[in-house]
Amino acid sequence: MDETIKNFGEQLAWSPVMENRDRWQKSDKFIVCGMGGSALAAGLLRVAQPNLDLLVHRDYGLPRVPEYFLRESLIILSSYSGNTEETLDTGREALEMGLRVAVLTSGGPSAGLGVNKLLDWAKQNGLPHIVLPAGMQPRMALGYALKALGALVGDEQMLAMLSTTTLTATSLEAPGEALAAKLGSRIPVIYSSAVNFPLAYHWKIIFNETAKVPAFANAFPELNHNEMQSFDATEQTKDLVNKFAFIFLVDEHDDPRISKRFSVLKKIYSERGLEVEEINLTGATVWTKIFQSLILASWTAYYLAQKYQRDPNTVPMIEEFKKLVG
Repeated sequence: MDETIKNFGEQLAWSPVMENRDRWQKSDKFIVCGMGGSALAAGLLRVAQPNLDLLVHRDYGLPRVPEYFLRESLIILSSYSGNTEETLDTGREALEMGLRVAVLTSGGPSAGLGVNKLLDWAKQNGLPHIVLPAGMQPRMALGYALKALGALVGDEQMLAMLSTTTLTATSLEAPGEALAAKLGSRIPVIYSSAVNFPLAYHWKIIFNETAKVPAFANAFPELNHNEMQSFDATEQTKDLVNKFAFIFLVDEHDDPRISKRFSVLKKIYSERGLEVEEINLTGATVWTKIFQSLILASWTAYYLAQKYQRDPNTVPMIEEFKKLVG
């Protein structure tokens, strides 16, 4: 996995090819349907373009929105494996309603992989689709997924910006290793502004899947109305509370009122002996800011996996669960 992290920038040079492009129509509303790592790119797109009319759907069937919104939207089915039960169910329902559908997936038998139900279904129904390079976990294919998503939403400016983004992933390896050491054996809790919550959520997923450790994420200002109270330890709860460490994703572009909440909560937590690490989200562009953060998260999780002697690439419990549910 370390080579995948180091070479992440190479994904941004990839040029997506849309099959059945003649069936694709430009839209100004989008519903991206996917689970786990296959939905992460859509969340990051919302961070970069908060005004984009885009809904992320993580469930069976179609989202419960007015029918006019469904009919005005391009339904983008995202499943890296192509076998995600929930996404396949959404696709069947969307096609039955006569909605516009496009597909984002990877590999299949032609890439030396197993059956890809979503890819086969897209081909059978002549749907516009983009096939991503195969052979990695979905959470590590975000560069490819974002390029493909940019093509499906018809954003040429985004595609050009991604193609010219320069990343130095190796420069973040040492900070990631150091952050992993600071976390020690504590459970990471990642906080961000509501705007940047998809980033915080990505950190959580990276910790869950790569390091195989519990991790949680929340956003200001909502967490100030509930969650923070749980960390005001008493003699009876201090052993529980001290199992957590906090990562604050601080953005200079956050609303000043949110920035103040970051500062005040850091003071309150620190006074109670809680470990708080601030990560400043910086970059020449919004995409550089996003990717630098995600690469740091990946390195941190990678070194946590080394600490706990876990394989950072595989997700055995997830695979076991999939087999049991059929």
